[in-house]
Amino acid sequence: MKLTFLGTGTSQGVPVVGSRHPVCLSTDPKDKRLRVSVLIEWDGCAYVVDCGPDFRQQMLRCGCDKIDGILFTHEHADHVNGLDDIRPFFFRQGDIPVYLHKRVLKSLKKRFDYMFATANRYPGVAAVQPHFIKKNESFLLHGKEVIPINVHHDKLQVFGFRIDDLVYLTDVKTISKKQTEKVKGAKVLVVNALRIEPHTTHFNLEEALAFIKKVRPEKAYLTHISHLIGFHEEVQNTLPENVFLAYDGLVLDI
Repeated sequence: MKLTFLGTGTSQGVPVVGSRHPVCLSTDPKDKRLRVSVLIEWDGCAYVVDCGPDFRQQMLRCGCDKIDGILFTHEHADHVNGLDDIRPFFFRQGDIPVYLHKRVLKSLKKRFDYMFATANRYPGVAAVQPHFIKKNESFLLHGKEVIPINVHHDKLQVFGFRIDDLVYLTDVKTISKKQTEKVKGAKVLVVNALRIEPHTTHFNLEEALAFIKKVRPEKAYLTHISHLIGFHEEVQNTLPENVFLAYDGLVLDI
């Protein structure tokens, strides 16, 4: 299984538009972060987790020419606002399967009402094939079991996912003991770490490291990172030996 980090930034990306913060002015490519998303591939299939506003650029950059579906964690703009850009895939493949909470589909129908129109539908609009994810109910994708992990982003429910020895979590602030058990034993954990200072709806670096210590993956990769975490190389040098700051374009073989 191969994991490609399409984007590792927070909702504004890095650099932030108009910011003079030193990290936003960095020339290090690892300090330049598109909105958070990953591509997961195995046995000739390809699934994207989330479809944010940088989706088109991410697909061009990684050379992806087909997707077998999109798994949505939740409905916030930085995770869904690229949905219209699935059109090239739709034109070649037909309706694109999406896997999501029924609440997220309701939100998509408001934002992208033209995609779900049943009358006077514009011919160039893409269409999706919804599949609902339910808490504590795993499902199959191309022969692999996908285990939903229920976490909270302040009060908003968010899905993380476990596929074999990979766990992907983003926008986590709290996770129950029961859901934490689903993470244990993973070889690779991807988890959000927004910044150094505490935040009301996201793990900060200290909280992410404490969670990693609790679940003890072989390796952990931090994502959903803002400029306020600091320079990539400087922060990396402070982390435990099995913990890494992810960066856009990083590819893992799991």
